[in-house]
Amino acid sequence: MSRLNVDFIIEIGTEELPPKALSKLAKAFHNNLTQSAKEARLNYTASRWLATPRRLTVILSGLSVHQSDMEELKLGPALDAAFDAEGNPKPAASGFARSCAVEVSQLQQIETDKGVRLGYKIQQAGLAAVELLPNLILQALKDLPIPKMMRWGDYNEAFVRPVKWILALLGSEVVPMTLFGQTSSNLTRGHRFHAPTPFAIENAASYEQQLFDQGKVIADFETRKKQIEQSANQIAQSIGSAIIDPNLLDEVAGLVEWPQAIIGTFDQEFLQVPEEALISSMQEHQKYFPVRNQTGQLSHHFIAMSNLESSHPQSVISGNEKVIRPRLADAKFFFDTDRKKSLADRIESLKTVLFQHKLGTVWDKSQRVVSLCQKIAPAYQADVEKSMRAAQLAKCDLMTEMVGEFPNLQGIMGRYYALQDQEPPEVALALDEQYMPRFSGDQLPSSNAGLVLALAERLDTLVGLFGIGQPPKGAKDPFALRRAALAVLRLLMQNKVDLQIPTLIQWALEGYPEGIISEKNAAQQLTDFIYQRFTAWYQEQGIDTNVIHSVMARKPLVVIDFDRRVKAVAHFRTLPEAESLAAANKRVANILDKNLTENVDLSFDATYLTDPAEIALHQAVAALKTETLPDFEEGDYQSAMIKLASLQAPLDSFFNDVMVMVEDEKLKNNRLALLQNIRALFLKVADISLLQ
Repeated sequence: MSRLNVDFIIEIGTEELPPKALSKLAKAFHNNLTQSAKEARLNYTASRWLATPRRLTVILSGLSVHQSDMEELKLGPALDAAFDAEGNPKPAASGFARSCAVEVSQLQQIETDKGVRLGYKIQQAGLAAVELLPNLILQALKDLPIPKMMRWGDYNEAFVRPVKWILALLGSEVVPMTLFGQTSSNLTRGHRFHAPTPFAIENAASYEQQLFDQGKVIADFETRKKQIEQSANQIAQSIGSAIIDPNLLDEVAGLVEWPQAIIGTFDQEFLQVPEEALISSMQEHQKYFPVRNQTGQLSHHFIAMSNLESSHPQSVISGNEKVIRPRLADAKFFFDTDRKKSLADRIESLKTVLFQHKLGTVWDKSQRVVSLCQKIAPAYQADVEKSMRAAQLAKCDLMTEMVGEFPNLQGIMGRYYALQDQEPPEVALALDEQYMPRFSGDQLPSSNAGLVLALAERLDTLVGLFGIGQPPKGAKDPFALRRAALAVLRLLMQNKVDLQIPTLIQWALEGYPEGIISEKNAAQQLTDFIYQRFTAWYQEQGIDTNVIHSVMARKPLVVIDFDRRVKAVAHFRTLPEAESLAAANKRVANILDKNLTENVDLSFDATYLTDPAEIALHQAVAALKTETLPDFEEGDYQSAMIKLASLQAPLDSFFNDVMVMVEDEKLKNNRLALLQNIRALFLKVADISLLQ
């Protein structure tokens, strides 16, 4: 094959792949193979992945049919070790030439960091892509993130599912290889029922269309997702709208190759069950899309995605309706059974559920959270008794049949059952909101009791795990402490709560009996950990690390205060004076660090000022002290920093015209004191010298 660029396609045909992992596997296969191709010097112009339940496919467009040539420089002895004074080659030069299979005269002199050395440039011609691709593909497959491998037949190789065929084409020619007992060819297979006979693929460019036309397969994962979503919405139009959960959409796309939407119904008596339970049952057990009616209420309709075009669609619909009924009947049974016992009657049973072997049971945790809520509630202007009651009942729904079947309904079912038990509405809502925010960007609790309970729950978990020396390590975070720490920060910023992190940690520590907390530095470690999450959160919002560090240097203990400072400094950085003032602050900091000792008297006296530049600077500083005082008292750091930016001109003039380190001790110290006053003004917000 001549030196060209042609399209390459590899398709691994398998038994049905795990639907939830399909896109992840396909992306990993694509990423592994493209990275290996680059490392092997096989250039390509574009790449993409495709995936269906029965295939993982990667296409490399414009792939070089040969590796690019490579020049390797082989270094030999130093020049003085290679030749004598007359220029005759020494044994070192001759030996090096023999190792390169050339004459000494063909060697070159190469300049290096360690002087001139003999060298030889070896030209390596690129190998053919067809020789390299089989091993690259095998390694890319071996490196897939597969937690559980399978073996089948008499083959030693293991894979996520049994491999049934291999399609491998470079241009229109088959790339010979044998993987998992299968020999490559130009044949693929279409839909298991609509197109069971293998058929030939012409090339990578025709692959997707041929699968669609001949195989009744939509090969592209994203295209299939769009088809599923559009068909679900279209079929639901006459009733209302389909509930499309993104995770379920991904999973269904991993289940079908030729999606056909059908709509069915279930008995309306099941609508007496909380809609979240019905939705969970339909989504988790049956992979159905629930439907809302025109008023937004859950309908007794559902949408299923069939994987074939049936000549008897009503039979398919009836079959799905028969399957969903026992599932919903189970949900109704759980709901009816749970309502026979109040949440309060389940409190004692929490003693049988272990939270963590060193931290006790869920009941123990609940008692600690009750105590913590009592301390936190006033800061949120929350009803103390209602907050404590919510904490008492918070985990009781874990003992219900419904949550046992659908763990994702914890809190949600607590709200329903609390309302049935005639608990105050705010208590019931808090049971649901205690888990907010569940993820980054999720909404926060809307009720004060919910805010209090959500914060107390996270604090107790964080303090407990850090207290027994079990913080997150590397990627391992079984108790989701990183997420909990970020939630603490967000919950404290809600309603601008004026509580210090160390105070909250101390309150949580007080809830643990003596002897439980073994880590002596737990409070400080946890404080540092929480602020590290603050840093990560701001970075996600695009705020520069130096801005965060400049505020961190002042160690503000109140989260809302920290947030105001960060936003003020971030805005300050956009001002034209910022760069110069940051540099000046760094210069001031260095001067003060070198000259401040216990014996130096830095009391400032304006009568010692002599130079016009220092007089002007002093007047500007004195005026700003007065002007910014209300800003600092109100926590309006942005306003203060905007005003402090006016110091740029007088400060630059001072450094241009005034010598600080003069021989006159009193004059020198007075100027140092003036600089110290300037530094102190900025430090009321942040150490902007760190912006440099």
